[in-house]
Amino acid sequence: MLYRLVAACFLLILPILGSHSAIAAASDWAASAEARARLISASDATGDQAKLRFGLEIALQPGWKTYWRTPGEGGFPPRLEWAGSSNLAKAELFYPAPKRFQILGIDSVGYTEHVIYPLTITPARPGEAMTANLTLDYLTCSEICIPQHAKLSLTIPAGPAAPSAEAFAIDQARGQLPGPAIPGFQVVAAAVAAGDGDRWWLEVETDAPLQQPDLFAETEGGAFAFGAPQVLGPTKLRLPVLYAQTQPSALVGETLTLTFTDGARALEQRVPVAAAAHQSGASAAGWLLILLTALAGGLILNLMPCVLPVLSIKLMGLVHHGGGDRGKARASFLATAAGIVVSFAGLAGGAIALKLGGTAVGWGMQFQEPLFIAFMTLICVLFAANLWGWFELPMPAAFGRLGEGQAGSFATGVFATLLATPCSAPFVGTAIAFALGHGWIETLAIFLAMGLGLALPYLAVALFPAIATSLPKPGRWMLTLRVVLGFALAATAAWLVSIILALSGVIAAVALAALCGVLLLWLWQAGANWRLPGAVALIVAGIVLPALLPNPNPASRADTAGIWQPFDQSKLAGYVAEGKTVLVDVTADWCITCQANKAAVLNRGAVAEKLASGQVLALKADWTRPNPEIQAYLASFGRYGIPFNAVYGPKAAAGIALPEILTEGVVLSAIAAAGR
Repeated sequence: MLYRLVAACFLLILPILGSHSAIAAASDWAASAEARARLISASDATGDQAKLRFGLEIALQPGWKTYWRTPGEGGFPPRLEWAGSSNLAKAELFYPAPKRFQILGIDSVGYTEHVIYPLTITPARPGEAMTANLTLDYLTCSEICIPQHAKLSLTIPAGPAAPSAEAFAIDQARGQLPGPAIPGFQVVAAAVAAGDGDRWWLEVETDAPLQQPDLFAETEGGAFAFGAPQVLGPTKLRLPVLYAQTQPSALVGETLTLTFTDGARALEQRVPVAAAAHQSGASAAGWLLILLTALAGGLILNLMPCVLPVLSIKLMGLVHHGGGDRGKARASFLATAAGIVVSFAGLAGGAIALKLGGTAVGWGMQFQEPLFIAFMTLICVLFAANLWGWFELPMPAAFGRLGEGQAGSFATGVFATLLATPCSAPFVGTAIAFALGHGWIETLAIFLAMGLGLALPYLAVALFPAIATSLPKPGRWMLTLRVVLGFALAATAAWLVSIILALSGVIAAVALAALCGVLLLWLWQAGANWRLPGAVALIVAGIVLPALLPNPNPASRADTAGIWQPFDQSKLAGYVAEGKTVLVDVTADWCITCQANKAAVLNRGAVAEKLASGQVLALKADWTRPNPEIQAYLASFGRYGIPFNAVYGPKAAAGIALPEILTEGVVLSAIAAAGR
């Protein structure tokens, strides 16, 4: 009985002891109608630490902002006074990477909603109790600006130190501090140039393509102020010089502090300023470079696994002209190229419309829609049946036989484009990020350049039609080839059914597969007069079917071996703060390049061994279905498509983005660079 009474008393006082530890690690809030502020500590006692990790936490009401150390055209940064503190020798305040915003048309730099400014406190006598008394003045602005004044006090007792309840939040804030410049993410040149009239520009160049860049420039004494950057090309941007206490040309020879952000990454770097050449030529060169990048990305798409299902139609289009007329061959391949370019123009129009409507846009998002997948599945079945010779029906409005004639060639180009879009490729990610991050003119131009790149092989045959006409004339050998290629398209349809399985569940997948079988049987056996209306009815039913059936909406799936855990961005910073190295894989069932990366690199060899051993934590972000969290995560790196992989660790808290096509060496190098 006495034992139970003692145990009950212990359970009653345990929460009190725990709350005492939490209270000791944070001051009381100093609140106003606009914001509240407090001091927090990462440890509940001083221990034997020569430096203590603190944080100044400010929580803002919706619509209110506070400021960075260089606040822009208006505002002022936090002002701290430590008078009255005991055992406090030095306090150093750090600033997380800021954001740019406008208040009544004034460009300002700072933070919204919530911010923790990390503090490093140096006790005069390590190991003894320490009291931090802070007098804080800071500014909050919405449509009006209201100065805030707060008095905060936090005492940390002597004794063994343990992490407090606030330790994770402080470590997370420290992870948002701009890091040092590293190869692949650094400013390589800064120059000042005169523009039209009295306008002056600060031009900055990096050593890697930009995704979602912003740049904040500071001079000693605040002699100059700079506006929001304008992107000149994939590696270059410029900032307008807003005002100067002396001639802007005096910037030449000065050393600026540049805080550069690109998505979730941020760096701080001191860079000397040189004199620049004419800015207009640099802008034209930058545009040419980004258009060439888009062209190269489209060309490489021809070699990606995503486009391989179209190989059947490509080959048939080529061999069909063996021994034929060069003029007809040229017209056919020009029509296919036109289908590709027009389709990319349509994709650009759709992306522009979605952006104007406030919808987030991503590359290959249509593969998250069951209606689109069902349509593509039945089209693949239709093409396969045509190759097998089961029907030769005229298309509506005299389009000509399926796969033949210029209309059929145009449709082949459209089909190739639709199957090319589920996956990214080298240069495609950079081009898409630039396109979707800018206005409609840039979006349309870059999408058209990508379409032209994908169409280049067809244009090459159109330019040199002997490539096709010099092949053997069609004969009995083509019948065997048509059967083989038809089975390749049937395999593509089976793959698409597997995507329906992931999107809409077993019932929808089985129903769609059964409908495909019925469609094939109908095309094989039905009379000529009934084939077209029956096929149209079956295709419409197959497209609508996935939308009518219940959606099980399963959660993100980890693999059966337990190596891959579901992605959770809220836990990512915690893993890094614990000293873990983390590999994030953003993937989808419809992304063939993602599956190729897994088969070739992630699920075999040294990389798989590291993941299986627990040396590297593996997180799987399944984007098969629409997922706003994953889409926002991609956007933080300036990416709008997959595959995407990133490695995090103690030396790379902001993450190291990997190329679209993985190699074992690239992944292992990133793991080594991110680890301790």
